[in-house]
Amino acid sequence: MTKETIGFIGTGVMGTSMARNLMKAGYPVHLYTRTKSRAADLLNEGAEWKDSVASLAQAADIIITIVGYPRDVEEVYFGENGILEQARPGSYLIDMTTSSPQLAKEVGNQAASKQLHAFDAPVSGGDIGARNGTLSIMVGGEESSFPAILPVLESMGKNIVLQGPAGSGQHTKMCNQIAIAAGMMGVVESMIYAEQAGLDPKRVLQSIEHGAAGSWSLSNLAPRMIEEDFAPGFYVKHFIKDMGLAIESAEQMDIPVPGLILAKQLYEQLSKAGGENEGTQALYRYYHMMKNDN
Repeated sequence: MTKETIGFIGTGVMGTSMARNLMKAGYPVHLYTRTKSRAADLLNEGAEWKDSVASLAQAADIIITIVGYPRDVEEVYFGENGILEQARPGSYLIDMTTSSPQLAKEVGNQAASKQLHAFDAPVSGGDIGARNGTLSIMVGGEESSFPAILPVLESMGKNIVLQGPAGSGQHTKMCNQIAIAAGMMGVVESMIYAEQAGLDPKRVLQSIEHGAAGSWSLSNLAPRMIEEDFAPGFYVKHFIKDMGLAIESAEQMDIPVPGLILAKQLYEQLSKAGGENEGTQALYRYYHMMKNDN
């Protein structure tokens, strides 16, 4: 049985592995990205290049986007040559960017008016989850169309939950980022405390990561901190963007988020110190910078 053709836009740290897993699952994948060279490995592995958003949208049954910022989502979805105008009626649109819940609703409403099925489906799990096909995928969209895209999502992730109508996936990702933001401060402070107390941080991890303190960040990012490996599994600059979106949404709902605001301030300082293209675990380095300044 021939599988649907996937149009995939965005081949960054996450997107490259996600597209590769779709190809491994047998889906024909067409690619578009602003810089063709960033897609070179996937093209060598059998993906087909499209030279514009429009040509990709016209050729695909299912269009997946994972780009950087809400403004990038607007650029690829709206306008005469955007996905909403160029996709064939009946196509499925899946935006996996972490973006604005309100923007997701707008895409969903316009898609429905054009006989398209739109989903917002942001992910969590970092470069490891993308590479291993074990991402958590938070989905917003119409329940009746969800079964049609589920096999595609299962090629990229393991924990896939339809949260509600358009925008619900993005709201769920905001919950995820709020929890991570305060948690990352705790992970960093825990590791620095261990060092200053004369403990072996690796041994400390053996004791605490499987107890009440356990978290994905503690198990996956604390070891990178200890090794001073700050390569991005998820960029600092994108985490700042996510926290900004979460703060904006929280303010609209009149919800206080002081921990999130503090975390964003710390990451903004890290970014100003040259860390915007490092991984989120680089907050550890910034804490050491603050300690040395004192």
